[in-house]
Amino acid sequence: MPKCPQKKRQKAKPAQPQLPGIPPPSPPWTTRVLPMQLQIGDRMTDSTGDWEVVGRPYTTAGGKNPHVRVQRVDKPGVTETRLWGSYEKVTVIRRATVEEGKR
Repeated sequence: MPKCPQKKRQKAKPAQPQLPGIPPPSPPWTTRVLPMQLQIGDRMTDSTGDWEVVGRPYTTAGGKNPHVRVQRVDKPGVTETRLWGSYEKVTVIRRATVEEGKR
C-alpha cells in the first residue's frame, strides 16, 4: 500500500493588526446602548465634560430623534437636552454595572 504524500505544515499566521478607523475596545464597565435605552443615573462623557441622565428619553419626528435631559456631574444646576439619531449608540457608565463589579 503506497504512503500518502505528506502535507506541508503551514506556519501559524500572525493575528491581523487593528484596522484603521475602528475605535479601540471600550473598558468593561461601559455599555453601548441606543438613546431610547438610556436610564436615569447613566453617565456619559464628551468633550464638554461628564454628564448624568436626569430625565427619561422621549422621541420626536416619528421616533427618529430621541431627546434626553442631562446635567453636569460637577455642576448640578447646569442641565441640557441632548439629541441623537435613533440608530446611534451612546457609550454610558451604568450605576448597576458598577455596583455589580464591586460585589
